Amino acid sequence: MAGQTRREFLRGTGAAIAGAALLDARSLPASPFGLPLGLQLYSVRELLPTDYQGTLKQLAALGYREVEAAGFYKHPADEVKKDMQAAGLRCVSGHYPSSELHARIDEIIAFQKVLGAEYIICSSPGRKDAAAQAGGGHGAPLTLEDWRWNASDFNTFGKKVKAAGMRFGYHNHVAEFQQIDGVVPYDELLKLTDPALVTMEMDCGWVVVGGGDPVAYLKKYPTRISMLHLKDFKPKEASAGASDGPKAAELGRGTIDYRPIFAAARGGQIKHCFVEQEAFNMAPMESLKVDADYFRSLTV
Repeated sequence: MAGQTRREFLRGTGAAIAGAALLDARSLPASPFGLPLGLQLYSVRELLPTDYQGTLKQLAALGYREVEAAGFYKHPADEVKKDMQAAGLRCVSGHYPSSELHARIDEIIAFQKVLGAEYIICSSPGRKDAAAQAGGGHGAPLTLEDWRWNASDFNTFGKKVKAAGMRFGYHNHVAEFQQIDGVVPYDELLKLTDPALVTMEMDCGWVVVGGGDPVAYLKKYPTRISMLHLKDFKPKEASAGASDGPKAAELGRGTIDYRPIFAAARGGQIKHCFVEQEAFNMAPMESLKVDADYFRSLTV
């Protein structure tokens, strides 16, 4: 397209879709169990660095009311708060890997306090070995001892975050549901973390991919899980290798049926739900509109 970059085209398309959706988005109910529509901002990680304010406003126009951050792109806390308020959004929580929490927990707490956030979430675990932790924790799978060390670590972080008037939580991926010597790491985390200090943000999509059952966890631990991440995946292609991960789909267009998950969630203590679209099959704002429409319209 002469004179227009692909990024500009996508941004313009998203703005048009967002504007057209504004009235409908504001008139529709929030969710099957009465919570505001939320989005994990990792979904728009490629848009925020170039148009922070505009991207936030487009999300609000689609009906998103709460967001969870995964980085602030060098914006100071007071500026982020101002931009969120201008867009009509509320930043409920922020994601940080274990290594970053170890490096600057006091700074993170202070930043989140300025935003008025309720939660600080560990987005990925660390390792007991200090050298591996300093290197980012990549490499071989975590051992059961590593998971137990993380549980103790979460209790420590949780105590400090609670003293600052917020809650500390943990966001899962896939490895938490793969047994080690007959033990499921996610179960071990639930057993060893103090409910008064550590809550769980359950990523339903990754639970399913890991071989777990979100419904079973919501029913077994109704008071331990307070936040949900919602994502969907396409059916695995026959030609895909064993190590190939699932490909992202918009909510309602993949393999995960959220009706029983939402039904189970209604019996628990879920406070916030966040859509997370990690990859796109169409223009980003169009994709996020599909997610928003699905979330609002689903009945259980």
